Amino acid sequence: MTISRQLLLSLSVLLLASLTAACSRSDEVSGDAGGGSGSSGGMQVRVLSNRADLISSGDALLEVVLPAGAGADASQLKVMVGGSDASAQFTRREDGRVLGLVSGMAIGRNTVTASLPGTGAASVALINHPHGGPLFSGPQLQPWTCLNEGAVDAQCNQPPEYVFVYKSSNPLLPGLQAYDPENPPSDVADTTTDQGVTVPFIVRIETGYQDRDQYKIAAIYQPEQPWTAAVPQPQFNHKLLINHGFSCGVQYQTGEAPPVTPSSGTDIPIVGGQLLPFGLPLEVLKDATEYALGKGFAVMSTALDHSAQNCNVALQAESLVMAKERVIEQYGELRYTVGEGCSGGSLAQQQIANAYPGIYQGILPTCSFPDAWSTATQFLDYHLTLAYFLNPAKWAPGVLWLPTQMANAQDHLAILNSQVSDSAQFHVAVPTDACAGVSEEQRYDPQTNPGGTRCTVQDAAINLLGPRPPERWSTYEQQIHRGFAGFPLDNVGVQYGLKALQQGLILPAQFVDLNVKIGGADQDTNLVPERMVAVQPALANAYRTGMINQANNMDQVAIIDCRGPDPGLFHDAYRAYAMRARLDRAHGHHDNQLIWEGPVPILADNSCAKNSFIAMDRWLAAVEQDTSATPVAQKIVANKPADLQDACYDGLGQKLKDGICGPLIVGIYGTPRTGAGDAITTDTNKCQLKPLDRNDNYGIFGFSDEQWAQLQAVFPEGVCDFSKPGVSQQPTIPWMAYGNASKAVYGGKPLPAVPLNSGLAWAAPSFEVFARP
Repeated sequence: MTISRQLLLSLSVLLLASLTAACSRSDEVSGDAGGGSGSSGGMQVRVLSNRADLISSGDALLEVVLPAGAGADASQLKVMVGGSDASAQFTRREDGRVLGLVSGMAIGRNTVTASLPGTGAASVALINHPHGGPLFSGPQLQPWTCLNEGAVDAQCNQPPEYVFVYKSSNPLLPGLQAYDPENPPSDVADTTTDQGVTVPFIVRIETGYQDRDQYKIAAIYQPEQPWTAAVPQPQFNHKLLINHGFSCGVQYQTGEAPPVTPSSGTDIPIVGGQLLPFGLPLEVLKDATEYALGKGFAVMSTALDHSAQNCNVALQAESLVMAKERVIEQYGELRYTVGEGCSGGSLAQQQIANAYPGIYQGILPTCSFPDAWSTATQFLDYHLTLAYFLNPAKWAPGVLWLPTQMANAQDHLAILNSQVSDSAQFHVAVPTDACAGVSEEQRYDPQTNPGGTRCTVQDAAINLLGPRPPERWSTYEQQIHRGFAGFPLDNVGVQYGLKALQQGLILPAQFVDLNVKIGGADQDTNLVPERMVAVQPALANAYRTGMINQANNMDQVAIIDCRGPDPGLFHDAYRAYAMRARLDRAHGHHDNQLIWEGPVPILADNSCAKNSFIAMDRWLAAVEQDTSATPVAQKIVANKPADLQDACYDGLGQKLKDGICGPLIVGIYGTPRTGAGDAITTDTNKCQLKPLDRNDNYGIFGFSDEQWAQLQAVFPEGVCDFSKPGVSQQPTIPWMAYGNASKAVYGGKPLPAVPLNSGLAWAAPSFEVFARP
């Protein structure tokens, strides 16, 4: 008996579906291999919206590549997702490509099979993760409170909501106004995108919840027209802008995603209608959001990428991965993605770009921080030096500190910088500090509730840092039989005030007294007489996870940093150059980073955010056109427009010259660590030691024998040798995973190799984000 080819094909599809059902699992460990596309007859199934092993929410945008010569008729294409027929979801576009959004996948492994009579079949394995996460960040924070009233479960899931706003043609109505599609206003302005499409300036804002927290997506939208990922509305230019928040902290409840429409100063802390702390009117400080929307960009943000809500780099990245997948599945394929943000927003961009390269193709950090945890040494040193300087009772008889000398020891202009910093940020490392979502009864108290929730950024990132080992457990850890998150920093061997002593700005007696009395902090950040010793493996993990940004993967992203002077508000100008120095160390150049300076405090120029965005768009568009086999890091440098260089601006949007402004406009001050001899890279969280040597450069005065004996007692193992790499300092390992919802992999492990033919819509092929066919 002869069995027809069609019957054999149908039987193979049914067999694949049954195998899928048998193999489906309820809670895949993040990083379980997906992909593995199989095909016959030249057909192929490509995964567009994400890596095949990081799919979430039960849906994925796919492309079926038909065999050459299959003809224009794809009406007989059959696509099966497990045992369900998804054929009706696929559309053959005018350009001949066949795209479709499959949905309803089970948690775990799913096989999608496409077949066409007479041409063969192809399949791909997808690993689907829960809408509420996690993907790769490991066990989620508990307790967790859903503040969104529409939440349908403990993961805060709820259907997305949509509202419309518009730009008025009336110049007396700035910003965007509420828009009712049922009663459209008569004053809607038009906008022309960078693709030459002119449409009404109407924006749809989507607000939803993923990974237990809020996301927002905005785009120019024609309410009366359909929009699918396969056939988007023509005004969408297939580019994405990600807006970020500020600060660095942790909350145990749902938060607010940063604005995705121009309102009251996107990305910058606002109180009482003013930009803090300068009191500048908001209307003079324009970010890129309105411009980007008008040019056809989609604009996205997530609450978990708002550093005040969450400062854990893996969870920040995870929220962006899930939200980018949502953008691609609902709005369409992407050409490239740009991030923008100040302070904690810059911190997020730079540490994510290094730890999870490919999420962005360009970043625009303003008032920048390279990361959270190299900065922590500065915050620790500020806390310790202030505790000494502001308590004269600690000073030895005959020792007197002038305010200028205190600043000299901190390597800064004035101690105001340390006071603002200590007030604003040190509390996020204090476990008894209150945090949103944790009641007083739930919060850690060493005496009454040692097992309670510790409201610290380090404990919120325990999956990355790892717990303190038993040999270092405090009495409280012994009581609860587990370790708190380890601190990845110390001050052993740090000679505070060394630079000032060498320059004759402080006296030997002051130097000795400061170093004898400085002390350290314990696991609860209580001041103690002993120097603080970094915890292992937390120190090594902080480097390998990217919590200390080594810049070794940042050559794959274009950077324009807007940098203004720091008048003592702890957004130090040196940090742009710290990032530059790390790029130089890792790659031998910083040709992918520009620094634009100006006189506006910390921001450089009132128009720097918008102007740098326009420049970045040009830069990435040029890279997009480079389809050569050259590595993307080289493409970014080779295709940088010739007119884009370091620049100095006047504060009002006009460029004064190419090159940096110089110290008269933007002074570069240091930190207590640079004042102790650290390099401007400032990422040595624990230094290697060298013997204390009286012949080293200690200035012109010299020490008495008694003073030298005191220093020998303070530094029995030696002093910092900042000419050597830090202890456990190592490159960041990209794309790390930290377990699943129920089990942590402390310190992480790399995700498997990217499954073939997946994540193809994250950026144009020139950017080489994921594996290509």
